[in-house]
Amino acid sequence: MPKHQSHSAPGFERASGIPPREGRGGSGSAARRPLQGEIGFVGLGHMGTAMAANLVASGRRVVAYVRRPDQVGKLEAPGLRPTTDIDDLLDCELVISMLPDDAAVREIVFGRKEIGLDGLAGGLMPGAIHLSMSTISSAAASLLASEHARNGQGYVAAPVFGNPDAAKARQLFIVAAGAPADVERCQPILDILGQRTFVIGDDPAEANLIKLLGNMMSATALEMLAEVTAVVRKRGMDPQPFIDIMTSTMFGGRAHKIYGDKIAKQTYAPGFVLPLVLKDVRLALAEAENAGAPMPSVGVVRDRLITGIARGYAGLDWTALGLIAQEEAGLYPVPSVPAVPPTAGTGVVLKQS
Repeated sequence: MPKHQSHSAPGFERASGIPPREGRGGSGSAARRPLQGEIGFVGLGHMGTAMAANLVASGRRVVAYVRRPDQVGKLEAPGLRPTTDIDDLLDCELVISMLPDDAAVREIVFGRKEIGLDGLAGGLMPGAIHLSMSTISSAAASLLASEHARNGQGYVAAPVFGNPDAAKARQLFIVAAGAPADVERCQPILDILGQRTFVIGDDPAEANLIKLLGNMMSATALEMLAEVTAVVRKRGMDPQPFIDIMTSTMFGGRAHKIYGDKIAKQTYAPGFVLPLVLKDVRLALAEAENAGAPMPSVGVVRDRLITGIARGYAGLDWTALGLIAQEEAGLYPVPSVPAVPPTAGTGVVLKQS
């Protein structure tokens, strides 16, 4: 199937038929017109910057909103038009957000009068679309979709699976949900950013739920990789052959192959850092509690993450679950480069006490 083709779940073709400013509709009469002009972008971290740069490389003009003037210089190099004034985004037909949590996205949508920050919902033109690619709660997604619909705007949730390297290589997997006409308008942009888009319905909250639960499957896989690797090391064996055997036989998925190798090599360089993982874990546990469905294995991961952060590993990637498991097994870290602390992410070598 071609890269640009979306994968619709049964029932996706049932458009809501709700006019603008009522319920969860689309973005009105402009919904099926191709997106034109500049694209607004909010959330220029490692992931966001890579994604915005890919849009520029594909020929799109991108205006990138940042709060601090000292961030402007780094965004000019890849060809973005940086601004510290969010009003510069309000004439865009499409604004993409790639923000860390519920609070950050709510602030961008609703604004904060006390600091003079206007919100997208109150400022975007009718018919404009907010494409939210952040990992947030399903409740936040529903709230934001409702507010945009009230103002005659579209809202599409499109969280991604992948890390900054995958973002640079346009290898992200995207899960999208929103009014069908709005998703259709966003599809050319999603094709630039990722290798495949899964369209799962017209309720944005469902995309965010899938993203959170998918992250929990990865997190629990990492925890188990961490635990079994600790056993192998404690027995004085090299864990790399074990990982190679497992990922060549029963556990050949991406998570086991990519992260198993990193845990075996004790590579904990910053990527998906522990506080952000903990944020997603807490959101997922809240979703599970609201559904009346326990997730006890995710509770274990939560406690491991809290332990790691308490030990000073907040700046490390979630592969540092391997470091935590090995410490719990009586293996203690020694920096591979003595002048650089483990939290710098250069990797550590472990020795048994």
